[in-house]
Amino acid sequence: MDKKATYREAGVDIDEATRMVEMIKPMVKATYRPEVSTDIGGFGALFRPDLSRYKRPVLVSGTDGVGTKLKVAFWANRHDTIGIDLVAMSVNDLVVQGAEPLFFLDYYACGKLKAEDAAQVVKGIAEGCRQAGCALIGGETAELPGFYKTGEYDLAGFSVGIVDEDDIVDGRRVTPGDVVLGMPSNGLHSNGYSLARKILFDNLGLSPESEIRELGGTVADVLLNPTKIYVKPILDMVRTGKVKALAHITGGGFFDNIPRVLPDRTYAVIERAAVPVLPIFSFLMTHGPVEEREMYRTFNMGIGMVAVVAEADVEPLQALAAQHGEELVRIGRIHESDEAPHVIIE
Repeated sequence: MDKKATYREAGVDIDEATRMVEMIKPMVKATYRPEVSTDIGGFGALFRPDLSRYKRPVLVSGTDGVGTKLKVAFWANRHDTIGIDLVAMSVNDLVVQGAEPLFFLDYYACGKLKAEDAAQVVKGIAEGCRQAGCALIGGETAELPGFYKTGEYDLAGFSVGIVDEDDIVDGRRVTPGDVVLGMPSNGLHSNGYSLARKILFDNLGLSPESEIRELGGTVADVLLNPTKIYVKPILDMVRTGKVKALAHITGGGFFDNIPRVLPDRTYAVIERAAVPVLPIFSFLMTHGPVEEREMYRTFNMGIGMVAVVAEADVEPLQALAAQHGEELVRIGRIHESDEAPHVIIE
């Protein structure tokens, strides 16, 4: 009799997926908020929000991935922090509209599932959710043989937050004379990695283990530093009612992200000398070489979040941010314009 075909022989190991789920259960449950009314393994995740706290509640949603930063994780065989990046890219986008992230779901796809690696990824996702104060209430693990290279995977995430309609931060109150404040980043976060990898690996011939003395660690140490999650300090700032606009500095850098939150007939002037440029950006700019404008349009350059506030509110908000161990740096000002919103760096 011919040997019977099995799903495992075709490349999909259901038992390995079950083993992975058992490994991640404690991590996932540690992120649960009181509103979670489900358990791991259901067809859908249940979340019962307390709407009594809001006059006119509005749900805010966001989805994102990690991009080619994943390539560095593969090469370095480090998988425990990339999940933080995944959460950060969604929740940082929610909070700029004043929304509190409620829950998060992830999608992990690979060619051949290795439970230990997948569990390390989920460990990072759970840590990101803990930092953001949201619950990891669901996800999907897809084993797709022949679709991904051995040892590689892809990640995507989805988050939902909530804000009262009257508290939405949308930039409509921004006026000329307002101050642009920056909250420092801790590295590249999750943007510009295609250019960074080209410079470091292709042009300079470095490996993830290569030491770069002026950067204080290996290439992998610097590139895999997880994206900072700004949710808790930003929410406290938003609750004061003093924040007029917020921009998450991701893909597109300063030039594409700040104008998204400026009203018509305004533009932002950013003082180059006030931006706390991190060593990794100076290194990439020098060794690329990369033109300055391209740097500011590709990377965060040391500023991960931007807030626009009135002059009188600068010091109170700086003091509030300091309570979270964060610094708010004065980096520019808003001016009147006859053109579409834009950014000038001078």
